[in-house]
Amino acid sequence: MEAVDRRTTYLLLAICVGHVLLISAQVQSKTGLPLLQTVTFGAFAKLQQGLGGVTDGTSSLWRNYVWLRGAAQENARLKQRNLELEGQVQQAQALASRTKALEEALAMQASMTSPVAAARVIAGDPAPGSLTITIDRGSSDGIEADMAVIAPRGLVGRVINRPLPHAAQVQLLAGRNAAAAVMFERSGAGGIVYGGSGDPPLRVELVPSASDIKVGDRVLTSGQDGMFPRGFVVGSVERAELHAGVWTIAVRPSVDFSQIDVVLVVLDKPDKPAKPGAGASRPGKARQGS
Repeated sequence: MEAVDRRTTYLLLAICVGHVLLISAQVQSKTGLPLLQTVTFGAFAKLQQGLGGVTDGTSSLWRNYVWLRGAAQENARLKQRNLELEGQVQQAQALASRTKALEEALAMQASMTSPVAAARVIAGDPAPGSLTITIDRGSSDGIEADMAVIAPRGLVGRVINRPLPHAAQVQLLAGRNAAAAVMFERSGAGGIVYGGSGDPPLRVELVPSASDIKVGDRVLTSGQDGMFPRGFVVGSVERAELHAGVWTIAVRPSVDFSQIDVVLVVLDKPDKPAKPGAGASRPGKARQGS
């Protein structure tokens, strides 16, 4: 009995809905369209608008994601290319610097009266205070210990230790154990230049107190040490002070010891100054043939 009542209720509801739909189909809205069509169109329009917003948002999000990912990849590619170009520029600058140094060394070599051997710097010593470099010329090229090493701008140092057949070690003048006999070009006063860790790294000592020394004076090798030929530029006076008869003289080297690519090794050693009485005959020894 309850089942019959439910079916009757459902049927009655269906008939009512059908009547409403028929009436809506016949009744017109203000736009002139049937009310059912207007309601249905509005509902679908709202649904389509919502779906369109979701679709547009998803599409915009996807486009932005794709664009950002593409921009990131392009940015990474441009950075890589920039690094490559910077490397190429640095290589070109290094080649230009080495070429210029070689041209200057060759020009200096042509103007030298003493025989010299051009050499490339192939290594440096990182030990603090040692300041040595290694060149690609050695004993097979006539290189010997204590030979002077120069550059187009001035004195570099001297060959130390026993050279290998195709390599030799050079002590830079700025090293703490390096020294050379020098003279001041303007006044002719002499002294000994020493290397060190100061700024500037060179200092001249044993200068007579009566000497006329001024800032800016050029300092040259004097040749009195029997190692460095006379007349090579060492640097210029940066500070000169006289206290209690003792000169304190700081010299700025003419060579940038951190930028040495090509050097010249002077193959002739200067004659060492003769010691007093070295040429005299020994007393009590007769000459041969007398």
